[in-house]
Amino acid sequence: MNIYEFPPIELLVNAAYWVVTWLTALLEPVAGSASAALAIVVLTIIVRAVLIPVGLSQVRAGITRKRLAPKITELQTRHKKNPELMQQKIMELYKEEKASPMAGCLPVLAQMPVLMAVYGIFIQSTIGGHANDLLNHSLLGIPLNAGFVGLLTGGNLSVVSAAVFAVIVIIIAVVAALSRHLLTPDMPQTPPAPTSGSQSSGSDKPAMPDLTAVTKVLSFMPFMTAVIALFVPLAATLYLMTTTAWTLGERLVLNRALKVNVKDDDQRERQGSAA
Repeated sequence: MNIYEFPPIELLVNAAYWVVTWLTALLEPVAGSASAALAIVVLTIIVRAVLIPVGLSQVRAGITRKRLAPKITELQTRHKKNPELMQQKIMELYKEEKASPMAGCLPVLAQMPVLMAVYGIFIQSTIGGHANDLLNHSLLGIPLNAGFVGLLTGGNLSVVSAAVFAVIVIIIAVVAALSRHLLTPDMPQTPPAPTSGSQSSGSDKPAMPDLTAVTKVLSFMPFMTAVIALFVPLAATLYLMTTTAWTLGERLVLNRALKVNVKDDDQRERQGSAA
């Protein structure tokens, strides 16, 4: 079964198609043949503007995690011989403070339906029972439904199309690197769980997962966007580039508004600990 025939997703795709078509017609006097590509960028900005409250809650959750860092360190020191109990206490602390180390993935999850819809309207020949007119649009001669890998494997990759995809992927990668450098805090390290030959806590329950390690993995997720951009249609690639750049700008603005300075605060904490 085609996932885009599933009623909720079909409704979402139809709505996205209507919005992009309307924006394309609105922008055509200004952008000409690039109106559909610009419509994707405008749609992305609209979606991200609607999701600003989600970004705000993410920044506030980050502030809470930083505030809890000394308490987490204390729990790690107190229960270092019992990693299971330590992780349990840490989870209880997060629960009491209504915070989560997984809060960073909320904006990504919130955007997934929109990305699916943008992807869908550029891979289907018909939408809502009629021809998909968006497939006739292009950017610098590159069809918006064409992807880098598809053009490469089909032998249709030109110098222009390779340059366009290269610029987009480089922008995504650079923004991802800046985001990780400027926005990713240093998390307290969780001591490794004891091996089978070492002293255990005496409990048969499985140890809680090391959420610090998960948080570190999530910090590399933006770089995966650059890889994904090589496989999806150009329209979806434009969406990924715009939303990645927006995320960095939004976080910097919100951090400044809420007086958050991730790296400087972390450095001061480390210097204080060393003293």
